Amino acid sequence: MSNPLLQDWAGPHGLPTFADISPAHFQPAFDAALAAHRAEIDAIAAQAEAPSFANTVAAFDASGRPLTRLEHLFYTLAASATSAELQAVQRALAAPLAAHNSAVYMHAGLFARVEALFEQREQLGLSAEQRRLLERVHLDFLRAGARLAPEAKARYAAVMARLAELNTRFAQNVLGAESSYQLQLTTEAQLAGLPGFVRAAARQAAIDRGLAEGVHVITLSRSLIVPFLSFSARRDLREQAWRAWVGRGDGHGEDGGETDNREICREILELRAEQARLHGHGCYADYALEDTMARSQGAVMGLLERVWHPAIAAQARECEAVRGAMAAAGATHELEAWDWRFYAERAKRARFELDEAEVKPYFSLDRMVAAMFDCAARLFGLQFKARPDIAGYHADMRAYEVFNADGSLRGLFLQDNFARPTKRSGAWMNALRNQSRALGTTPVILNNNNFARGAAGEPTLLSFDDVRTLFHEFGHGLHGLLSSVEHERLAGTQVLRDFVELPSQLYEHWMAEPEVLKTFARHWQTDEPLPDALLAKLQAARQFGQGYETLRYTASALVDMAAHALPAAPADVVAFERDTLARWQLPAEVGINHRLTHFQHLFSSAGYAAGYYVYLWAEVLDCDAFDAFVEAGNVFDAGVAARLRECIYSAGNSVEPGAAFRAFRGRDPVVEPMLKDRGLLPA
Repeated sequence: MSNPLLQDWAGPHGLPTFADISPAHFQPAFDAALAAHRAEIDAIAAQAEAPSFANTVAAFDASGRPLTRLEHLFYTLAASATSAELQAVQRALAAPLAAHNSAVYMHAGLFARVEALFEQREQLGLSAEQRRLLERVHLDFLRAGARLAPEAKARYAAVMARLAELNTRFAQNVLGAESSYQLQLTTEAQLAGLPGFVRAAARQAAIDRGLAEGVHVITLSRSLIVPFLSFSARRDLREQAWRAWVGRGDGHGEDGGETDNREICREILELRAEQARLHGHGCYADYALEDTMARSQGAVMGLLERVWHPAIAAQARECEAVRGAMAAAGATHELEAWDWRFYAERAKRARFELDEAEVKPYFSLDRMVAAMFDCAARLFGLQFKARPDIAGYHADMRAYEVFNADGSLRGLFLQDNFARPTKRSGAWMNALRNQSRALGTTPVILNNNNFARGAAGEPTLLSFDDVRTLFHEFGHGLHGLLSSVEHERLAGTQVLRDFVELPSQLYEHWMAEPEVLKTFARHWQTDEPLPDALLAKLQAARQFGQGYETLRYTASALVDMAAHALPAAPADVVAFERDTLARWQLPAEVGINHRLTHFQHLFSSAGYAAGYYVYLWAEVLDCDAFDAFVEAGNVFDAGVAARLRECIYSAGNSVEPGAAFRAFRGRDPVVEPMLKDRGLLPA
């Protein structure tokens, strides 16, 4: 059988023909790509010529192209369109791929050449970007264990291989817990309180699962369960759905413990602590933060504490309004976590005369996609042309060619917006190909969301929070699309973790701008623009609930830091989480965004481990950055936008992030705009 992955990928923009790919193709394709990369690495290390930037650092950056494109494809399918067969391949490949990475970055001959260049960097006459690449590559080797003693190297490689296996199992368990859950609603009494858009999405979810006429299904997709918790008049069903949502991976689900992640979390934490010790650190948090803008636990905790106490006070004020809504409804029970959203929605309706069911018809997915494209055109001159002829890995995927203002090709943007049982939860951006002038590559960027699909023949309607997610992920997408660097290692979103959320969170600001909403927020049935009165209510209610949301996020970040600051893993991760939240006196009715047993940011990979704080860190940057437009008197000011593109969106990792922000803003960031935006400044 011919293997399409071992042949030229002849699709548009170098994409493969997705329909021809099966899970069985990946193992032989990886075998060939890994062998080819090892040969390239050996050849770079064995050169007789003295090391130079070109023959060592640039050559290393250009190596392994077949492996890189294969990994991008494989992890895209594993996240967005998986199957039992593909998951089996993923489990089988986890350790070998980690072992290969260790072998590359522990290659003594290659590291000797890189280190020699690093020591001579002042005398090499390098450009600023070349020096940045040399420094980053050298640090990559160090952080992967290149300087460890032989026995420590062997143990380090074993730790990394085991972590890769555990990360894979963790992610697959979360997906299993989410995809297996269905709260079926079969009577009008069970649907009580649900507005039409929730009923339509729940009915479509039932149709997608092949269920009978009249059945509605609530899944654990955020775009479905949050509206259910906000509107369902059935308190017993709210509790049932809430317990399933927060209980993913904790061993108490309805799958007989098959998706229990407690021991996996504990072992990951134990191995990360050992990884840190091998590097000479007392805990994993110290190792992880060494290569961030924050640099230390003290800096992170200082920021988290600065928002925690004002958020506690704000949530207490919100709680008075929520309890008032309970009293008005005649409720006499205790306020529980599964009650908060229901009564908060009623409190918001009473205080601001704002009903989400009234708002949502103005926010159809297609119009909001048009809005985010229009903002990119006005800020950066980008044009998006739909390419319906480009077939993706799933019928939901949409393709758009992206062009600069002068008509030249910028790249390809792919978007996959809907929740499916074969797709992991959350929202994310990834690159199927990164930009690089040296390699002659334009970017191919993918955004994934998990919106609840609308009923057949009707548009998908988004909540205001969904629209924010859409713009957020597109901000990441622009970071990849606008990348303009020489070397692939420095392209796009490959920046320090607490800087990567700046372009995404900054882009969120435009979705709430009145001139954007007045143009694109139109009623899906009447085409009426968002009325001024309704817009005014949205603006007035913008900060309501920020205390609650800030606590949920910050509590998750605090648990993350606490778990990774330990010298060894806790015996019981659930008890540790509970005790940590009790120390911070988190109100029981609030809860946290992610419990450890389904916290994919932390345990599906190491990407955000000891790093969930980065959203708040970047929010300091993004609120301050957006103020540059406010100060200019025009949120689409051409001069500020040009500076933003050059200093932030196009620079990738070619510039140290603090210097990049100063180049844009003219100074270091200040925290007050973020506190003001969240409504956390003293009155």
